[in-house]
Amino acid sequence: MVNRLSPRDAMFYFLDETGATTHLGVLLIIDPHAAAADEEQPSDSDTPTTPATLDYPRLVALVENRLQLAPNYRKVVREVTLGLARPVWVDDPDFDINFHIRRSGLPRPGDIGQLQDLIARVMSRPLDRTRPLWEMYLIEGLPDGKLAILTKTHRCLVDGAGALEISEVICDESPEQPVLDEDLWMPGSPPGAASLAFGALAEAMSRPGDLIESVLRGNSIVSELRSGMEGAVRRFGDVVQQITDSAPASPLNNATTSTRIFAVATVPRRGCAKIAERYDCTLNDVELAIVSGVLRRWMLSVHEYVQADDTVRVVLPLSARDPAVERRIDAEGRWVSVGKPSFVTDLPVGEDNPTVRLAQVAGLANRYAQSSRRLSMGPRPWFPELGVVPFPELSSRTFRNLNRRNYNVPIAMGTLPVAPRFIAGNPVTELYAIPTLMAQRALAISVVDYRDELQFAFIADRGVLPDLPAMTDYVLESFEELSVIK
Repeated sequence: MVNRLSPRDAMFYFLDETGATTHLGVLLIIDPHAAAADEEQPSDSDTPTTPATLDYPRLVALVENRLQLAPNYRKVVREVTLGLARPVWVDDPDFDINFHIRRSGLPRPGDIGQLQDLIARVMSRPLDRTRPLWEMYLIEGLPDGKLAILTKTHRCLVDGAGALEISEVICDESPEQPVLDEDLWMPGSPPGAASLAFGALAEAMSRPGDLIESVLRGNSIVSELRSGMEGAVRRFGDVVQQITDSAPASPLNNATTSTRIFAVATVPRRGCAKIAERYDCTLNDVELAIVSGVLRRWMLSVHEYVQADDTVRVVLPLSARDPAVERRIDAEGRWVSVGKPSFVTDLPVGEDNPTVRLAQVAGLANRYAQSSRRLSMGPRPWFPELGVVPFPELSSRTFRNLNRRNYNVPIAMGTLPVAPRFIAGNPVTELYAIPTLMAQRALAISVVDYRDELQFAFIADRGVLPDLPAMTDYVLESFEELSVIK
């Protein structure tokens, strides 16, 4: 029985192109000295602990032990001849974990700017499609003896229900590191091209029922095709409906190159919660107001002035307005947020007064979260009912063109705070999600609520936003102007 990619996974696999690849990432900052200090404190736990050290061999051993929780991380994607079926996951017969886990170091002085430059270079490179579609970097040379772990994972590995990103696999909820049973993995024999093609044909021909009876009962390939076409027409209608209410023209929708730029910033959660309480809104409203202030400052740095009615259209998870949506999907906060219900709203970047801007952000988000016209279908395949993928490049290009003007900027944010995490007993002090930067998008933003900090990450097309590092200052300025009591 072949392990075939789901329709959505296959769509993300085929959406890769020279200018934009559909991978995402996670940046974890680790402080071994904090772990050493904790070890000096007496523990009431009867669970034996191991020395909290982290180096390349230990990281490799940890990942090797945990890969049994994410079996597709040892598989490669094999396409089927002539697109007779969706691609399949097959064991990588030459799997080499040392290819996927790499060691890197920052030159002195090892500041945050150098770390952001390194991450930008790593995220600019496409993943090797002849190998499992992920990478991990242990980065040394940070100030105060800290370490960083950067992961890069293709969307097709994490989009399905229950699929974990590799950073989630290696993180623990306590310093006590659980060790799984030894995983004696041996790759299976990969099927040949002819075998995959004949298997696809046999799979299509083995549908239950006699051909005439299937036609009469509506279970035949013809009926399936008709159902697929009807579904595609409905999806096309949804896209057209969104395009007729398209996002404002913006350089943020310029064609994407392959070169990335990356920046991070943090603000205190407690301060944002006080702002939310003062103005009777939610924490997510404050996060969006901060982003609005950031984008307003960026627009003023590009243009001499901003019109009072200027807006930037963003797409964000529906759980940002309805926390119950998040709790129905995930019992606890996660930092990799993909494939969730979303909606489109406008950020009033033309408004000069920050408190008025916050009120408008909250009002627009509340209104549009309840509007079927503003619900985002997100990236979806045109024919999920069919197993055949006859023209993947053409359909992917069509999807990108139709999806171009739905919104300007995607924002990934959760409703639930992420509990403290540890890697090999070492506390993760900072955690940043690096969102996917798809074609026709020049900027993507994420916000993670972690350790009493709201941690913002920005990834952008270097050709469109070469001044992205300035957004670090813009985040702090936007937070500070909201903190001032009017």
